[in-house]
Amino acid sequence: MTDLAASESRAVVVGAGLGGLAAAMRLGAKGYRVTVLDKLDSAGGRGSAVHMEGHRFDLGPTIVTVPQLFRELWAACGRDFDADVDLRPLDPFYEIRWPDGSTFTARQDTDAMRAEVARLSPGDASGYERFLRDSAARYGFGFEDLGRRPMHKLADLIRVLPTFARLRADASVAAHAGRRFRDPRLRMAFSFHPLFIGGDPFHVTSMYILVSHLEKAFGVHYAMGGVAAIADAMVRVIRDQGGEVRFGTEVERIVTANGPSGTVGTASEKRMSSVRVRNGARAVGVETAAGETIPADIVVSNADAGHTYTRLLPGRKRWTKRKLDARRWSMGLYVWYFGTRGTREMWPDVGHHTILNGPRYEGLVRDIFVNGRLSDDMSLYLHRPTVTDPSAAPEGDDTFYALSPVPHLGHADPVDWAEEAPRYREKVAAQLDTMIPGFRARLGPSHELTPADFRDRYLSPHGSGFSIEPRILQSAWFRPHNISEEVAGLYLVGAGTHPGAGLPGVISSAEVLGKLVPDAARPMVRAGKLAAE
Repeated sequence: MTDLAASESRAVVVGAGLGGLAAAMRLGAKGYRVTVLDKLDSAGGRGSAVHMEGHRFDLGPTIVTVPQLFRELWAACGRDFDADVDLRPLDPFYEIRWPDGSTFTARQDTDAMRAEVARLSPGDASGYERFLRDSAARYGFGFEDLGRRPMHKLADLIRVLPTFARLRADASVAAHAGRRFRDPRLRMAFSFHPLFIGGDPFHVTSMYILVSHLEKAFGVHYAMGGVAAIADAMVRVIRDQGGEVRFGTEVERIVTANGPSGTVGTASEKRMSSVRVRNGARAVGVETAAGETIPADIVVSNADAGHTYTRLLPGRKRWTKRKLDARRWSMGLYVWYFGTRGTREMWPDVGHHTILNGPRYEGLVRDIFVNGRLSDDMSLYLHRPTVTDPSAAPEGDDTFYALSPVPHLGHADPVDWAEEAPRYREKVAAQLDTMIPGFRARLGPSHELTPADFRDRYLSPHGSGFSIEPRILQSAWFRPHNISEEVAGLYLVGAGTHPGAGLPGVISSAEVLGKLVPDAARPMVRAGKLAAE
């Protein structure tokens, strides 16, 4: 091997999910020559897409709630996000339906939301106003402050504890909604949002009511071409920066070498970090499943934090497999993607986003998160992108996906999805028949993802949909840090690290990374010194 060019610092990013791509863009803007590696055949990770018979199935996230995060990311790279991505505001955001036939339509306009609350429960109007104020206060603290800065120092946690206490962060989202609304439908409508980031609303900290403020302040948007179009635009920026994005390349391990013990990283990193590295280990590159070693000055893992510390860096002391298994993980997901033929003008009352509730709320959530039991009843999120984006299906046809939260695979008696998937699909279809009657007679191509697919496709521990659940003692400082306390020169981004899951969370994790990593300089290691620890 030859020495790296003295004028160039190199970074390797493991995983081309949205967090990894955002990290690569941030590093490219800092002057690093970046190589992104991903085992899949396209960009986006959970936000990628598959194409079947003219239908585009967006596999994961379907909405953008804080578009300024993307605009700021693009601006840091000297680019214009809106010139690269066609983002459309949605109105309404989504509709919630209950078995009794009642509905709730969520919009950005405050007067329209007041009217919806009053229509369902006139006595809850004042509670809604209080809930809005509560949500705004938690947004300012929980998102703009904690969510956009490093939280790897214990002192940072200690400083914010009084604010956590004042805002009753110990209470759950559902408990807080219960104090503001009497109508059980409104309690559900203003507490279900943690499910979109893998959290149990009855146990996740009430800080997450900030999502209601996000929706009101910034709206809900859809990227034409799906979230995969955002991922593809990110790849173009990285390549324009001189970086490389390689697909079909799985990373087998992070290569480490012994170095000086002590505080993490270079002099610039030392000024920003109080993390102590065990055994003086430093990340100096990665080794692929094909046996190729790729040297780097820094390594960024967008793989799940659990996978990073148990598979890519086994034998660590802080995040051992036993400790990670003891974490509470987000639920699994069953997702059925399907096309329908000649239905574009059918079901005019079915919009872009619909939440179809089953007969239970708290009991169903308990079965999913606590009991680990696959219930006969279910609630569904139905995505119909062709309402906004006709390119998702052939002319006159529709594309859908129906998502059902289910237990992850880490419970005592995990679901055998190879056997259960066909039966569960029939149960989903029966539920959908109440909303899009006759759809089965017009079915086109179909595709499924189960927790087993999340485990195998995304290397997600227990097949969880959103990594570690965002409970209060699994958030901020308690979450795997963006700068590793295990290995110098290793950083983490994505759903499993601070600040957490969801598009705003993973994009913000890359922003935090940008505040931790020094600007590119001379290489910190020489390629000839790569060695296993």
